[in-house]
Amino acid sequence: MSALEFEGVHCGYADTTVVRSLSGSVGAGHVLGVLGRNGVGKSTLLKGLSGVLTPSAGRVVWQGRDVTRLALHQRRAYGMSYVPQENIVFGDLSVAENLYLHFAQKEPRRYDEIFRAFPLLAQRQAQRAGSLSGGERKLLSFARTLALQSDLTLLDEPTEGVQPENVQRMGELIRKRCREGACFVIVEQHLDWMLSIADRLLVMEHGEAVLRGTVADIDRATVERHLLV
Repeated sequence: MSALEFEGVHCGYADTTVVRSLSGSVGAGHVLGVLGRNGVGKSTLLKGLSGVLTPSAGRVVWQGRDVTRLALHQRRAYGMSYVPQENIVFGDLSVAENLYLHFAQKEPRRYDEIFRAFPLLAQRQAQRAGSLSGGERKLLSFARTLALQSDLTLLDEPTEGVQPENVQRMGELIRKRCREGACFVIVEQHLDWMLSIADRLLVMEHGEAVLRGTVADIDRATVERHLLV
């Protein structure tokens, strides 16, 4: 059974339509990987699914509820979280302040597992987040969002600039959350990593789906052809 379904979604900016008639789904405990070259509409799709943008056509259904016209904060109340590709941390705040910003009380145990996976974050809690490298900011944003334990998490390019050993640990934590019943929609350029964690793939070109199916059923060479510039 699908936890998230989107059907015939059109989405864009002002009079420009970027995503056209896009449909897909992801079930509880699964990962949907969204792939494609730069500029094909992957990030726009996530914005439409998250509520940052309102689709001009089609619908988005989450756990049986039509959320197409709900704003980002309203969808958050129903267990949906979204991490954009850019502007992912509050640079003037410390790492610790970023981590606990969404919680009424500072409870360090929330991050026990995450700090074991990413000791760098534990060590740098007093450091200003804006002074971190790009990859470290990605890691901070990922950790903060994972601690929310949302039923659905939408991630846009989460591994960009992240050290390989931390990319692997990110995948391990995602799969653990899936075993607990959560689901993810992930936009990513890192094909090997995506193939290692995704259950289904959706490959986009020019705002439309050109390939979709389970990871087991899709030929890697076919995916790679759609990713070549």
